[in-house]
Amino acid sequence: MPDPHADQPVIWRGLDPAIARLVVVLVHGRGASAESIFTLADQFEVADVAYVAPEAADRTWYPYSFLAPVEQNEPKLSSALHVLEGVMDDVMGRGIPSNRIALVGFSQGACLALEFAARHAQRYAAIAGLSGGLIGPPGTARDYAGTLAQTPLFLGCSDVDAHVPVERVHESAAVFSRLGAVVDERIYPGMGHTVNRDELDAVRALLGVPR
Repeated sequence: MPDPHADQPVIWRGLDPAIARLVVVLVHGRGASAESIFTLADQFEVADVAYVAPEAADRTWYPYSFLAPVEQNEPKLSSALHVLEGVMDDVMGRGIPSNRIALVGFSQGACLALEFAARHAQRYAAIAGLSGGLIGPPGTARDYAGTLAQTPLFLGCSDVDAHVPVERVHESAAVFSRLGAVVDERIYPGMGHTVNRDELDAVRALLGVPR
């Protein structure tokens, strides 16, 4: 199968992972880049972590809506999930266990990070999906295996997001609860497709630094 995201850059920022309290995997949205997701991370104001961000080919992890039939988003979707698997393998290969690794994504990146976490359920330090949800059309079977073992997980989204139906956020919250995550779901009336201060503070707290 073609692997369109193979050999794309993976960029590190912040502390050396060998001495960082956590490693935070950042996943950018459609039309964005690793650099842009680092700009978002700057607003978390968490200094004692290492950040790592892969970059999608052509700045898009998969071509169609995350609600489209999964096969329409192939082979890019599988390639994108493989990229995250490679990042996780790299981090854990440095001796850092999954409970010191956080996943944070925005928009298309949130969908990808959440889908990866559901498919690779284990104890993470934290998971945050900003304006996103699990991937697949309505009625997709959510028969994920494993447990997230009380991983704290944040879902933040508008109730009128043009790209993310609020029903999918609710469904994702329920799935992650069944997988054993401790879910904090916050729906913001009339916000649109963006990130607000409350979400930034929530992620900061999730990463272990109180405001």
